[in-house]
Amino acid sequence: MNILFLTLAKIDSLQQRGIYHDLMREFSKHGHHLYIVSPSERREKLNTSLKEEGNTKFLNVKTLNIQKTNFIEKGFSTLLIEKFFSKAVKRYFTDVKFDLVIYSTPPITFTNLIKYIKKRDGAKTYLLLKDIFPQNAVDMKLMSDRGILYNYFRNKEKQLYNISDKIGCMSRANIDFVLKHNSNVNQGKTEINPNSIEIQNFKELTLEEKSEIRKRFKIPLNKRTFIYGGNLGKPQGIDFLIETLHLKINDDDIFFVIIGSGTEYEKIQKWIIKNNPKNVLFLPALPKKEYDYLVRVCDVGLIFLHKEFTIPNYPSRLLSYLEFKMPVLAATDKNTDVGSDIIENKCGLSVYSGSIEEMDKAINAFKLMGEAEFEIMRENSSKFLINNFQVYESYMKIINSVS
Repeated sequence: MNILFLTLAKIDSLQQRGIYHDLMREFSKHGHHLYIVSPSERREKLNTSLKEEGNTKFLNVKTLNIQKTNFIEKGFSTLLIEKFFSKAVKRYFTDVKFDLVIYSTPPITFTNLIKYIKKRDGAKTYLLLKDIFPQNAVDMKLMSDRGILYNYFRNKEKQLYNISDKIGCMSRANIDFVLKHNSNVNQGKTEINPNSIEIQNFKELTLEEKSEIRKRFKIPLNKRTFIYGGNLGKPQGIDFLIETLHLKINDDDIFFVIIGSGTEYEKIQKWIIKNNPKNVLFLPALPKKEYDYLVRVCDVGLIFLHKEFTIPNYPSRLLSYLEFKMPVLAATDKNTDVGSDIIENKCGLSVYSGSIEEMDKAINAFKLMGEAEFEIMRENSSKFLINNFQVYESYMKIINSVS
């Protein structure tokens, strides 16, 4: 099949790793011809370009900044990105007849481009629903649900669902939310198709290797270490992360590693400068290979979600923890099912974001946990990943839904 993939994730090679890289690589392995369209954001100072790698073509389209930027620029970018993508697709892929269009949210504004390809080529359409917008902006108080902007984006969202032949949702809670708030969406149109990766058979690091990496990053060798890696923005409820760090600032038996970038980065940095904690390592975003090594020498993976969310987020960073057999501690809102999934699969603990007493208990539980119990939790993390998040399963769901 000729497959068009529209995404905000920058993809210019399938040799890298990530949920979309892995999924497209799976399609490539099965002999499909891929046409991947992704942005080259303004900060990169690159023009639109086309490159080829095997049976895959990468169209990187010059756009405004749309990720890890302020809400105003993000809003303008979201409004304009379809125009940029449409112009580029019509210029570079005008002679290609597409059999399938796959697209992920965000954004929700590719509707006209998808309609155009669907009508022109008779293509099937598959939505990977990773974000529910504009409700997430309403939850974060970045937008009113009574304003013109909200109504515009809400109509775009409805159009996107209508034009999609199938909607792959990250979890059961996501399906329930979509069906509850969109009476026009038929239940048969939805299915669970979670974030997924190509599972690697990583060799366990030796104690010597772990010690060497910890020493390099000045992480204590004998303390239970909690790591948070990823976006540092408002959706992550960074205030509660800071509250957690402050609560444990004098606990000499644990250590925190915080890595990432985003709109709330400076807020954490200011707290670090003011309080000079001895049990926190704060780093900007690292290259994935280096980040993965750092994850592997830590003990517990942290997930933070803002307590005000009504939409059920399911963070992809969970997979990077599970991949390295790491137990997880999640601080979430009351609507997501990621926390209950972690508990049900016995691979970690979960508390509600904002409940500092429960967070304290959970951290202490990990701190005092014996090695035998901790090792069982590690094995359960691996099982959870293998049983639920393999990229081949995601690939087959898409293929079966459009066959």
